[in-house]
Amino acid sequence: MPRPRVHDLDDVLDAAERLAVEGGPSAVTLRAVAAATEMSNGAIYHAFGSRGGLVGRAWLRAAHRFLDLQQGSVEEALGQDRADGRAAAVDAVVAAADTPAVFAERFPQSSRFLLTVRRDELLGSDVPEDVADELTRLDSVLVELFVRLARALWGRKDGRAVEVIEACVVGLPTGLLLQAKRKPDAAMRQRLETAVRAVLTLDPPPPGKRHDSNKKGI
Repeated sequence: MPRPRVHDLDDVLDAAERLAVEGGPSAVTLRAVAAATEMSNGAIYHAFGSRGGLVGRAWLRAAHRFLDLQQGSVEEALGQDRADGRAAAVDAVVAAADTPAVFAERFPQSSRFLLTVRRDELLGSDVPEDVADELTRLDSVLVELFVRLARALWGRKDGRAVEVIEACVVGLPTGLLLQAKRKPDAAMRQRLETAVRAVLTLDPPPPGKRHDSNKKGI
């Protein structure tokens, strides 16, 4: 009796990414993924529970790849043996902001997938509870990074300081790299670094009153 074929679930997630990138989120169906991987619908359902579980796991894998790169680059910058600790902290913010470009180089399909599939679309579908919880926890991971960088730069963790870091790590890369809808090149990355360093030459405004700093839930 022949042994059952063993499927690599990463191949299934790769197929889900590819289908979403090429045809949009609606192109990712269990039948389409089964055809792309020669894996049965039943085996995919057994592994992921539903289409929402499959797409959610694909999104989580891509997001964790991104966050691992970002955390690693920040650790490397902050770990540099430099007399000027603030300079190392600025380099760490620059490295965090540059992560989308690094991610696009190392994981081009995962990068396009994150831009194709919005997380709010996933949370509104048949995503298993454990996947939905993990998706929600990603917010706290990012906030912890923002707080860490704000403390490294200014010894602060209030909302206004964190908002400046968020602008550098999320807002500027979105505007200068991601909205260009093409692979980030050296010139784009240099403009981003220049912009981030310029923003960080100014200290954040003083902490506002309690009700002001709580507006964004930070």
